[in-house]
Amino acid sequence: MSRTPPSARPTARRMRTPRAVGLVAGAVITAALGCQGPKSSYSSGALGEADGAVPEGVTVFDHALPAVANLDPRLLASLRRAATAAAGDGVEFHVNSGWRSPEYQDQLLREAVSEYGSEDEARRWVATAATSPHVAGEAVDIGESDATAWLSAHGAEYGLCQIYRNEPWHYELRADAAARGCPRMYADPTQDPRMEQ
Repeated sequence: MSRTPPSARPTARRMRTPRAVGLVAGAVITAALGCQGPKSSYSSGALGEADGAVPEGVTVFDHALPAVANLDPRLLASLRRAATAAAGDGVEFHVNSGWRSPEYQDQLLREAVSEYGSEDEARRWVATAATSPHVAGEAVDIGESDATAWLSAHGAEYGLCQIYRNEPWHYELRADAAARGCPRMYADPTQDPRMEQ
C-alpha cells in the first residue's frame, strides 16, 4: 500500500473554476515574473475530479485522484523522484492539471474559444481532445513559481521538460533529456507537429 507522505498531503481542498490554460497577457507576465501558472479547477456544471479536474493543494503524491493516478506511469515516477529531490530544497510540486478526460479537454477548449474569440487563438493555449498530451496522460501542469523554477533548473535530470515557451508550467517526459538535455521549446502548442491532427 502506498501512502502520501505527510508533507505532500493537501491541507485545503477549496474548489476552483475551470479555466483555459491561461490568458495571453497572464502567460507573458507569468513567464516574465516567474509567477505561478494557471490553475485547473471547476465551474458550475463542470465535469469533476473523475474527468481530471483538480482541487487545490494536490501534489504528485496524491495517487487517489484521477488527474494524478492516470498519468503515464513513467512520467509519474519521474515527477515523484524530482519532487522528492525538490523537497530537500524546500520546494513542493503542486499539480494544477494532469490527466484529463476527452470531455473535460473539450470543455476547456470551448471555454478558451469563448474567452479568446476564435478557435485559432484558443489553440495557442488548449489542444483538442484528439491531440492533447493531457488526455493521453503524458503531460502535467505544475503550480507555484518555485516549483517551475526548480524544474527549469533540474527537470532534465529526471527527463522532465518544458515543451511550450508560453506555458512555463507544462511539463512532459523526454526520457533522453538526462543525457541530451531537453529539446528546443515550441513557441506555443500551434507550433507542435503533434497538434496537427
